[in-house]
Amino acid sequence: MKYQLSIVACVFALSLFAQAPVKTEAAIAMPSKPKLVVGIVVDQMRYDYIYRYWNKFGNDGFKRLVNEGFFCRNTNFNYVPTYTGPGHASIYTGTTPAVHGIIANDWYDKTTGKNLYCAGDKNSMGVGTTANEGKRSPVNMLTSTITDELRISSNMKSKVIGVALKDRSSILPAGHIANAAYWYDGSIGGFITSTYYMKDLPLWVQEFNKKELAKKYLSKPWTTLLPIEMYTESLPDDNKYEFVAKGETKPVFPHNLPDLMKANGGLNMIRSTPFGNSLTKDFAIDVMKNENMGKSEATDFLAVSFSSPDYIGHAYGPNSVEQEDDYIRLDKDLAELLKFIDEHVGENNALIFLTADHAAPEVPSYLIDLKIPAGYVAESKILKDLKDHLLKSHGDTLALSFENQQVFLNHAAIDNKKLELEKVQNDVAAFLLNAEGVAEVLTATTLNNASFTEGSRYLMQKGFNAKRSGDVLVNYLPGWVDGYSKTGTTHGSPYSYDTHVPLIFHGWNIQHGSSAEQVYITDVAATLAMMLNIQFPNGCTGKPISFLVK
Repeated sequence: MKYQLSIVACVFALSLFAQAPVKTEAAIAMPSKPKLVVGIVVDQMRYDYIYRYWNKFGNDGFKRLVNEGFFCRNTNFNYVPTYTGPGHASIYTGTTPAVHGIIANDWYDKTTGKNLYCAGDKNSMGVGTTANEGKRSPVNMLTSTITDELRISSNMKSKVIGVALKDRSSILPAGHIANAAYWYDGSIGGFITSTYYMKDLPLWVQEFNKKELAKKYLSKPWTTLLPIEMYTESLPDDNKYEFVAKGETKPVFPHNLPDLMKANGGLNMIRSTPFGNSLTKDFAIDVMKNENMGKSEATDFLAVSFSSPDYIGHAYGPNSVEQEDDYIRLDKDLAELLKFIDEHVGENNALIFLTADHAAPEVPSYLIDLKIPAGYVAESKILKDLKDHLLKSHGDTLALSFENQQVFLNHAAIDNKKLELEKVQNDVAAFLLNAEGVAEVLTATTLNNASFTEGSRYLMQKGFNAKRSGDVLVNYLPGWVDGYSKTGTTHGSPYSYDTHVPLIFHGWNIQHGSSAEQVYITDVAATLAMMLNIQFPNGCTGKPISFLVK
């Protein structure tokens, strides 16, 4: 009887299956994608700026991104050094300098004995300029980017373009197979590219440059957008921690740009003003218009980087009225950019993310006056003392370079003297550990053979590339920076003041919210890959941010 019942049950189940509609390939809809992805990187943006300047922002820039998008509030860089070149490369490759190879903005090249610029390319020539700034491309980046993978996934139908004042901030995000990357050249007061991408500037770029917007922006003084007494989030305008431009006696508003230009870089001076952001925004909008980005069946990608906050931070520091005014004005530029994107592709048809390539510490001289431990490391003196020490102990100076907190040794001389490389590295490490301001020292041998899982040593290892990095890596104490001017700030350390940056996703398929869970900057590219249903960049070590892709 049980046997008969089981047969009946099977027949019944088969009949239900036979009646169920069969999904054909034509009936299975492919997941939708955004028409346009816009990646926004703000150069030298600290996480706390969002909240510090919140009451000064309008409703349509930073506040709109936070109030409508998803804010990853605990996003950090997971390597050192925290510089512009490695930062942009890491965001878009989804990995660290250990893999993508952009170990600094420039570094000592072991193969040539000369310094190598991260976006330098002797085989490319400038397009739109005769200056050396045109000899640029992404050839030194060892892995693909999320923008490369988007192009490949669409059989090269997706359009990818990078835009920034800094060449490296445009080139590295755009990747190896971008349609174009454009950057600013002060010698012409406009945007250029290189023969890596094209032979001639498009007519629309030529027309944009003919407007001479940089000259127009610099034709009037830089005054505060709001009454200066409202800048309560900053130190007094006149303080000793800020850079004084040639032609000025004090670092105070108004900065008379027309009178200052000639002695301060000509049209390049726009980089150190908020109007560099405005010029970048103007050009980014023209790119989307003239290249019809977001208007085809394939998803397009615009990578925009706002470079001026970095120049202003280096000159005036994070507590200056200049930097506060810069961010208040950048907020307005962002609002205009977001409004144009809505009108251009339709609201919610664009996926937008905003982050930074690094943050920044307080000005060390300011901390010293507050009786907080801080200081300045004299790298040139350390290198001289190290060479003297090696000459006495090994009969040769042996050290070739000390930059980016790395010592490069002369391997040929070490071999000729029949010295053991590891012993020389250990000798250098022991000597450097006694230098003022140094917290810890690791040798290349240690980094190649050990595996660190947390702390500054872990970050040093993630920034260490076996073929490109030095023989001995140094980390400074918190609050200490390398031989920098006593005014303004810099960056590059493994501490949270340099690694903690904002990360906000907005627009297509993004639900409003926030999270304090740990997120690494290398997770951005992995998350974008999941959202777009494409391959991860080929060196990606990041993970998709779970609460954005679930």
